[in-house]
Amino acid sequence: MTTPSSERVSTEQQDLASVDGRPHARLFDEPPTVKLSLEAGDAVAPHQHPDRVVVLHVLEGRLSVTLGEDEREVRAGEVVRFDGAQDISPEALETTTALLVLASREG
Repeated sequence: MTTPSSERVSTEQQDLASVDGRPHARLFDEPPTVKLSLEAGDAVAPHQHPDRVVVLHVLEGRLSVTLGEDEREVRAGEVVRFDGAQDISPEALETTTALLVLASREG
């Protein structure tokens, strides 16, 4: 998707260490960007992000992520991209911090 020259996107910056919210804190509105913070054993109930492609980057820790019928383990330093129009449920296998970007399908 291209941004017309008349439509500017402002530059925004966040310090991840200073943003706190459990299990998640929104960093930016569009595309929605979220810091996910989970303690070992914590899980997020199955949910969907229709019309979005999700990029999940685990910054520290380890997650087991259920994506529809599939289950994946994602470790610190790994990035996974997936369709948001399916049941999604992350569970922390250890204390975990991750960054999620919910990109629009349009474009």
